[in-house]
Amino acid sequence: MSRGALVLDLQTGEELYARAADAPRPIASISKLAATLAVLSAGLDLDGITRMTEVDRQVAAGGARSRLLIGFELSNRDLLHAALLGSDNRAVSALGRAVGLDARALAARMTAEARALGLRATRFLEPTGLSYGNVSTPREVIVLLRAVLDHPVLGPITRSFEHEIRPRGRAPIRYVNTHRRADRANARVFGGKTGYNDAARYCLVVAAEVGDRSVVMAFLGAEGKLTRFADVGRVADWVVTQEGRERLVASPGAARASLN
Repeated sequence: MSRGALVLDLQTGEELYARAADAPRPIASISKLAATLAVLSAGLDLDGITRMTEVDRQVAAGGARSRLLIGFELSNRDLLHAALLGSDNRAVSALGRAVGLDARALAARMTAEARALGLRATRFLEPTGLSYGNVSTPREVIVLLRAVLDHPVLGPITRSFEHEIRPRGRAPIRYVNTHRRADRANARVFGGKTGYNDAARYCLVVAAEVGDRSVVMAFLGAEGKLTRFADVGRVADWVVTQEGRERLVASPGAARASLN
C-alpha cells in the first residue's frame, strides 16, 4: 500500500479514504502538472516552434531516456503532450525556455502557481521532478490534477491515452500516457500523472469513473511499480461494493428479493 493516499468524490468532495493525506512527500514527475500550468500562465504560444538544445539535455540529465534529440524542432503544443503523456523531462525544459524561463525560474513560478491554488505544502526546486526536494501531499496533488483537468488546453491533453507528435522534418513520435495501467473495467481513468524517483518511490494521481461516482485518487510512496495501479483497483472494488450496499439499504424490497 502507498505511504500516503487520498480518495475523494470529485463532485461532492467527500473523503472516501485517507492515509497520511497531509504529510509532505517527494512527488517526482507529478511536478510536471505544475510545470505545464506555469508555462501556460506565462503566455506560452501553443503554435510556436521550439528547438531542443544542450540546455534541455543538461536539465534532464539523470532521468529517463528522452526521444527528443538535440536539434529537433517541435510545436509547443506537442511539447505539452510529450511532458504530460510521456513525462519527457527535456520537453519541460524546452517549454520553460519557450516562455523565457530557465530551470530555476520555472521552478519558482511553479511554486508560485501552487501558492495561487492555496497549496502551502507544495514546493519545487526544479521543474522536471528529478529533485527529491519537489514535495507535496496527496491532498495537494489532487488540487494540481483538478486544475489541469479544468484547464481548456491541458485538460484534453491529460485525458488522452496517446498522441503522435511531429518534429519538423523527422519521423513522428508516439507517446502513450504513463497512467494507462490504472485503467480497468471498474475504473475508467480520464486523467492523471505518474511519478518516480528513488526518494518519492512510485506515485500516481488519477481521476476516474468508478461505479456511479467520479473520484480522484492520489497514491504517494508505493514501493512496487505496479502497487499504485493495484491501489486504484482496490479502491474501485471497495467503492462499487459500498454503492451496492447503499442501494440495498435504500430499497428494502430489493434487499428482500435478494435474500429469497
